[in-house]
Amino acid sequence: LHELVTELENSSEYRQRRQAIRAFNRYSPVLKKGLALTPVKFGISFNVVHFNQAGALVHVYTDGSILVNHGGTEMGQGLHTKVAQVVAQTLGVSLSRVRATATVTDKVANTSATAASTGADLNGKAAADAAGQIRARLAEFAARSYGGEAADVTFDNDTVSVNGHSIDFTELVQQAYYARVQLWSDGFYATPKLHWDKDTLTGRPFFYYAYGAAVSEVIIDTLTGEWKLLRADLLHDAGNSINPAIDMGQVEGAFIQGMGWLTLEELCWNEDGKLLTHAPSTYKIPAVNDCPAVLHTRLFHNPNHEDTILRSKAVGEPPILLSFAVFFAIRDAIASLAEY
Repeated sequence: LHELVTELENSSEYRQRRQAIRAFNRYSPVLKKGLALTPVKFGISFNVVHFNQAGALVHVYTDGSILVNHGGTEMGQGLHTKVAQVVAQTLGVSLSRVRATATVTDKVANTSATAASTGADLNGKAAADAAGQIRARLAEFAARSYGGEAADVTFDNDTVSVNGHSIDFTELVQQAYYARVQLWSDGFYATPKLHWDKDTLTGRPFFYYAYGAAVSEVIIDTLTGEWKLLRADLLHDAGNSINPAIDMGQVEGAFIQGMGWLTLEELCWNEDGKLLTHAPSTYKIPAVNDCPAVLHTRLFHNPNHEDTILRSKAVGEPPILLSFAVFFAIRDAIASLAEY
């Protein structure tokens, strides 16, 4: 976390901007600027230990196409894409060959909730397990057919290399089918090392931690209370990111969502205790014009020391907390009235 914060402090020019904002506020009686840097440390795993499991089913067809079904729910976060990438990488084929189908419990039963930012961690590992079993069978078949050792067979770029021979993946699959090699498999994953006693508050509730930090600069009209986010610099630890484009989108979306929670959304009840602000139709959510004109987002490359899928880290809920930088920047701007 210290390395990440130091990197963001330097790349965002935090110290220099702090001095510039102090100078601005000194000569601006009404409009005040504020700046804040806030860190994030977020534990990844379900607190209910038995939820930390997932299953997957992978089929390889004789035309070389691949189908994967897993226990996670795709809700726009890119989970299907990441799981498909994992299967493609495991079998050494292009992503276009792999199709992820909608989650349904007659394919993969007893699914855990897609929550706690564990979707890719759990289901990606389960899919890798299933695809890895198929790869092992194909490697053994290739070694028997062309000589050499199964451990020396490589899968890369839609090609299988064995004992000096290069065979198209589809061709090897067809040969394996004729030889009655099983071309489908189920996979399973259970997060290790987790144990938690809620009575004594002892144990290890999280498999690992995701880190991040944000710097936000705001300007506020101290007469009306109107404010605007001028610039945000975000740096988030995604481990060895499976898909940087998806992860950066998740970071930015979570940041803006969190900003809405902290600054726009208010819980209001009537006299009977009924929640009145229960949907976006009854409270304001951030829109395009609420996004900063300057938004710098980067991923902090920090391969996970734990054995997660491709050494990646969760990117879902953790970056929501980056938005505290906006809250504290507003507070900093208001405090400048009294030169705190």
